[in-house]
Amino acid sequence: MPETQSVPAAPAAEEQPRNQTEVFAVHGADPEVLAYAMAKYSRSSLSMKDSLREISSQRAEQFLNTFYFQYGHRSIADLAHIAFAVERLSLLAAIVLVDEQRWDGQERSTRYQNFRKSGWYMPGFGTDTVSATLFRETIEHLFTSYHSVSEGVFAALKQQTAKPDEMKPEAFDRTLKARAFDVARYLLPLATNTSLGQIVNARTLETQVSRLLSSPFAEIRQLGEQLRAAAAGPAWNVHAEELASLQREIAALDPALGERAAALLTREVKTAPTLVKYAAPNDYALHTRQELAQAASGLMKQERIQAAPLVDLIEESAASGSAPLEIDIATTLLYGQCHYPYRQIRSHVEALSEPRRNEILALGTRSRGRHDELLREFSSGQALRFDILMDIGGFRDMHRHRRCVQILQSFTCDHGYAVPEGIAEAGLQPVYETAVQTAQRAYATLSQASAPEAAASAQYLLPLGTRNRALFKMDFAEALYISELRSQPQGHFSYRRVAWEMYQAVRKAHPVLAEYFRVSDVNEPVDLLKR
Repeated sequence: MPETQSVPAAPAAEEQPRNQTEVFAVHGADPEVLAYAMAKYSRSSLSMKDSLREISSQRAEQFLNTFYFQYGHRSIADLAHIAFAVERLSLLAAIVLVDEQRWDGQERSTRYQNFRKSGWYMPGFGTDTVSATLFRETIEHLFTSYHSVSEGVFAALKQQTAKPDEMKPEAFDRTLKARAFDVARYLLPLATNTSLGQIVNARTLETQVSRLLSSPFAEIRQLGEQLRAAAAGPAWNVHAEELASLQREIAALDPALGERAAALLTREVKTAPTLVKYAAPNDYALHTRQELAQAASGLMKQERIQAAPLVDLIEESAASGSAPLEIDIATTLLYGQCHYPYRQIRSHVEALSEPRRNEILALGTRSRGRHDELLREFSSGQALRFDILMDIGGFRDMHRHRRCVQILQSFTCDHGYAVPEGIAEAGLQPVYETAVQTAQRAYATLSQASAPEAAASAQYLLPLGTRNRALFKMDFAEALYISELRSQPQGHFSYRRVAWEMYQAVRKAHPVLAEYFRVSDVNEPVDLLKR
């Protein structure tokens, strides 16, 4: 007989390898409590469910006070996400508010809504009643012109465009009105009220609040205080009335049970009372920007602003020698504190001696505190740098691209204004240009007034058609993404042209890479009814 071989016994069922992964969504935990529970993964083997069962808001506060503030573990705040509604703030304040690289939100669209009755922000002019009157009259003139242009362009489009038989009249009118708002929004002043929603983590919120509190605009400083108060105070509960009604019904049947229900159903939830309580004006940013503004003024010596294209792709300069990164950082530090094109500033920076250039770099870090992140201007080294001069309205759409570094210059009338497509065709260019020029004259007058923060308050008068400069630094993938997305026919004609010029600039500098772009030619006719 053949020799019998023993066969190992099969392992017991509980010893069998198996997939033990469990995935579940978490709902109902306060943001700070949830952040603590997630942070415990690094220090405890407890499951999320067990952690949340044992954590109270008091324990979360104690933990965050120790690890977040004392030990500097700021990544914990990345785990607490908070939703905010910010309503009736100016367009100017909205641009500043959303200028975060880690930001998610949505704002009222000037392309699809009538802003005539939105209201507007009135800065304080103290006892300077002359300036206050000029401001109010200019704003009212802009809104009157906005209404005239939107109505006039709509009427012209309706006369010029045939309605397809299959298209309903209301859809036809809605499409043409959107195009009319596209044109008329160029007259909306930066004082115009808007509303937005944002969902941010607590670390971004703390940075955002600190940045807002450091603003030269009184409205924006107040907005920072309101955001901090909203995070520290009771949040609005969409189910509050229903839960309160349910608690009263329970209490009517059983007072003792009703008391227990009240503690659970009607308690106040504070979203981030601990994580933002120390948010304060950023002295590093305040002092540094003042010093850099002085340095830019001293370097440029009120030189005339040179003409520049709509989109200027900045390549490495032969004059950069062995220090292109240092030159880029020094140029970018000065760029945000003046109104000159990047290329014009860089030519001056390149001409400096190395010790003098290093002084500019040192200004960017001299006031930096122990926990301060470097200024955004130090985010340098990207291969593609676009110096873009475009209308503020179109820029607000380009501003949404968070995967690139953006350096914004302050608002000014130094670069003139854009005339939107459709104005001349509707016979409304005189109305449009008169309104814009009137606003820019008032801006120039108010910026020199004696009222508190007059230079800042005057910027609210600038309409969205005003040209302004911003520097966009990005990698190749982001340049391709923006060019493809923003050149599409349904987009706004202003940023479509910018996206097209970005593509053209890359094509000229890097022809081999240009073949990978799938852009839409902005010179092709657009069917308004397929927006």
